[in-house]
Amino acid sequence: MFTKVERLISSRNLRPKKKEGFLKIISIFSFLGIMLGVAILIIVMSVMNGFKTDLTNKILGLNPHIVIQPNGFSIDDKYISKIEKNFKDISVSKTYSGEGIIINNDQVKGIIFKGVNTKEKKINEFLKKNIISGDLKKFKKNNVFIGSELAFNLKLNVGDGVNLMSSAFVATPLGSLPKQENFNVAGIFNTGFVEFDQNIIFLTTEDALSIFDKETKDQNLEIYLKNPLEANLYKKKIGKLNQNYFIYTWSDLNKSFFSALKVERNVMFVILTLIIIVAAFNIISGLTILIKNKTKEIAILKTLGLNNTSIKTSLFLTGFTIGFFATLSGIIVGIIFSLYIEKIRIILSKVFNFEIFPSDIYFLEKLPSEINLYSILIIFILSLLVSAIASYIPARHISKMKTFRALKYE
Repeated sequence: MFTKVERLISSRNLRPKKKEGFLKIISIFSFLGIMLGVAILIIVMSVMNGFKTDLTNKILGLNPHIVIQPNGFSIDDKYISKIEKNFKDISVSKTYSGEGIIINNDQVKGIIFKGVNTKEKKINEFLKKNIISGDLKKFKKNNVFIGSELAFNLKLNVGDGVNLMSSAFVATPLGSLPKQENFNVAGIFNTGFVEFDQNIIFLTTEDALSIFDKETKDQNLEIYLKNPLEANLYKKKIGKLNQNYFIYTWSDLNKSFFSALKVERNVMFVILTLIIIVAAFNIISGLTILIKNKTKEIAILKTLGLNNTSIKTSLFLTGFTIGFFATLSGIIVGIIFSLYIEKIRIILSKVFNFEIFPSDIYFLEKLPSEINLYSILIIFILSLLVSAIASYIPARHISKMKTFRALKYE
């Protein structure tokens, strides 16, 4: 693609003489600018991808993939059998959830009561994976599982008693009062998702129906899929079986959140790409100065028979080489930082005594990172494209140079 002469001229241009020190500085800044731009872009994209993946896994670990609500109609066993017959690769269970209040001594907090079937495989796997204290075998009637953040805030331990108050009212001689029941803490779980660990309590389905003064016919139907990303597809198919029920998926509940995350990711990509574009202007500046300084040499090469195309190619190769190796260096630096981003965060937090990734704001305890090869490929191609354009712009002016003018006073 490139001749030996063109490669030789390019390599000489990349090693400027001592009197061309300013040109060397511009080349170094061009290299560093593109390298840092690519590295930062990869790091930010990796963190954004990791953030989305971690939150998705946390949400999927805590929530059913599809929920069917009675909507005024009773969900009978015949309907459940129909779903299980039509869709072999799903898991179905009845449950009930609602909002209420937990009371411990003089401390009160609003939370979500989630009634679950203790025999449900997904629920058992989730609790076994995240339990940090207590015994899963004790998760039965009048016992609850609470999140670690909630336990810490209310100073609760396994075996302690708590009072739960629901939004349901019962008639008493003193009038209607919120229904309350006493429970024991059977276990404490920690998902790493702070928002859930401080706002959810698990109890049996029977206890959930009791505290909300509901009947078996009021239960919701929860469905778990092998591939949660196909939830919307299953939602449409299940909806055709009976249109009386209200059906929603985990993605419906978090649609605005993930949409905002996607917009933020795209905006960050555009903004950080500008760093690479700005750095590419240094290539244009460096090559322009190089051409001005090498006017006599270029004219001599033309006189010796080297055509404009070869000269343009050699100068283009000079700028493109800087961009190419800067891009490769940026990718290597970006991947290394992405792999050790959590350790780097911990070190920086200790050095500057400042919490860089507060869990109460970002929901997660660790700074997540997920390296996406597709994103890296896009960044690599984009950086090379910008470098190629920046290298071509000054090189194309070579054809306008008049040889006799360049050598007139020599």
